[in-house]
Amino acid sequence: MTAQDVLVTADRLVGLVDDARAGRLDLVLLDVRWTLGGPPGHDDYRRGHLPGAVFVPLDAELAAHGRPTDGRHPLPGLDRLQAAARRWGVRAGSTVVAYDATGNLAAARAWWLLRWAGFTDVRLLDGGLPAWVAAGRPLDDDEVVPAVGDVVLPGGGMATLDVEDVAGLADVGTLLDARAGERYRGEVEPVDPRAGHVPGAVSAPTADNLLPDGTFRPSAELRARFEALGVREGVATAVYCGSGVTAAHEVAALAIAGHDDVALYPGSWSQWSNLDRPVATGGP
Repeated sequence: MTAQDVLVTADRLVGLVDDARAGRLDLVLLDVRWTLGGPPGHDDYRRGHLPGAVFVPLDAELAAHGRPTDGRHPLPGLDRLQAAARRWGVRAGSTVVAYDATGNLAAARAWWLLRWAGFTDVRLLDGGLPAWVAAGRPLDDDEVVPAVGDVVLPGGGMATLDVEDVAGLADVGTLLDARAGERYRGEVEPVDPRAGHVPGAVSAPTADNLLPDGTFRPSAELRARFEALGVREGVATAVYCGSGVTAAHEVAALAIAGHDDVALYPGSWSQWSNLDRPVATGGP
């Protein structure tokens, strides 16, 4: 993958919207505004969203629900994800663009899940809603209910690791912890039962993938960043975060940097810290 396979700029999206209006493109826009412990993103959506965008509730449609030992956001089954994608209006030939208002920290979950499910024509709006507004583009406040799509999601598109795989990965490869540094070090833990990180993991906060305006750093900067953290061609690399949401953002950033074969640990720290697993603290 290249940056063009992951991202679309606001200016480029204007052209895609024009193509869709002219019947030359089946474009599906997904509004994935969500924050951990924050107010429902649907309220923000109803105050203003990209014209034609469908609201996607992350907790309901981009995750399953289970026991604490499964993690906070287990992956949805392919059948459930396919039903959700059809509700969004996705068809076999659709082009999908997802966005949020926080640098794509939530929208990347939709991007990753669709790719994991075998659907590849999906991108993130670089800079999200603020970039669209900064470009002088309009917002709508209607509730978009598209015609039901017919997409088939076969799966097998992106690699994942389970808890047993993760336990030994740091011995043979690079395991990136995408949470904030203070959570990695174990100084604070606002959500999960134990503080710290998976032994051997490297601190790689997701926020460092972004420029101050919420757009992704250029591919060369991201490549240098991840190489400094130990990511190399031919070396197994995996990412986790708190519950598998912002880790998807890190996978997107790695793809922009030219690293496509990166696995995601969906259970992430919310699963690991609920199991009888060793915990490390400290570090940079």
